Amino acid sequence: MPEKPEVIEGKIVDKPKTVFAAVDGFAALNQIVEAARECIKIHEVESTKRARLDAYEATEVARIKAGEAVLQGYFEQVFAERRDLYQEMFLRLDQALAAGNGELIAHVVRGIVDIAKDSPLANLGDLGQVRAALDDPDQVWEL
Repeated sequence: MPEKPEVIEGKIVDKPKTVFAAVDGFAALNQIVEAARECIKIHEVESTKRARLDAYEATEVARIKAGEAVLQGYFEQVFAERRDLYQEMFLRLDQALAAGNGELIAHVVRGIVDIAKDSPLANLGDLGQVRAALDDPDQVWEL
């Protein structure tokens, strides 16, 4: 058989009969106005910070794109020069092979190997340090 619900008894409380003075109302209005002013002031400060960050971001992106363009131009030039150099070296090797000149073959092959040892990136420095700096969130970049 279901249990009877428990009856809860309570006392009805009347609204407080406190009368607010005009001074209290004026003080509350002043608090609201002051809070609104503070909110507007904080909003302006934060908007200025955001605008500075946006400008900084745009500047840094432009610098990165400029560096990218220079690096791409460098790679195109260096690798084009190397391509032409290798074509010439292999043409000389073919000529030395056709002539049967062993000494010339040895010189040309040595030249090809020497060129292959020298990477266009070797003069750029340690790229591992660059990668580590990119991965470090505390890295400060002086550009």
